[in-house]
Amino acid sequence: MRNQAPDEARVIPLRPAATPARTDAPAVTPRHQRPALAPQVRPAREPQAPAPAREPLWRDLVGDVLRRERLAQERTLKDVAEAARISMPYLSELERGRKEASSEVLAAAAHALGLGLGDLLSLAHGELTRRTRTTRATTATRATPTTTTSPYNGLCLAA
Repeated sequence: MRNQAPDEARVIPLRPAATPARTDAPAVTPRHQRPALAPQVRPAREPQAPAPAREPLWRDLVGDVLRRERLAQERTLKDVAEAARISMPYLSELERGRKEASSEVLAAAAHALGLGLGDLLSLAHGELTRRTRTTRATTATRATPTTTTSPYNGLCLAA
């Protein structure tokens, strides 16, 4: 016969029995019963000089030129991407400056817009010159003016 009554469930503990609390351990006070702490005061930061202006990235400049030319011609991304034989999402990423394009892809996008690769790079160079002049003019009013001794005001690309 069984030692258990038919209506009683057999309980098997999954965790070991709790050990009695140590008497030498500090008692934990509930959070709502603790005294409020004084707010910490952080030292005031000294005003920092403005960060130097970042030079624009080449991919941002080329992307801006591609988008400006496409919009000037009132063409869609799909139309230009099909003509250049590149995917529409990739062309969108190029225009937003998210991707560095190879010279072949840049040439294809330029030709799809009726430009040569040299025209695209020349327009990007003009944009770079315009942005750096604006940055230099803003910086020059805040700091001492600097002069360059270079007789050239151009862009050199090396492959």
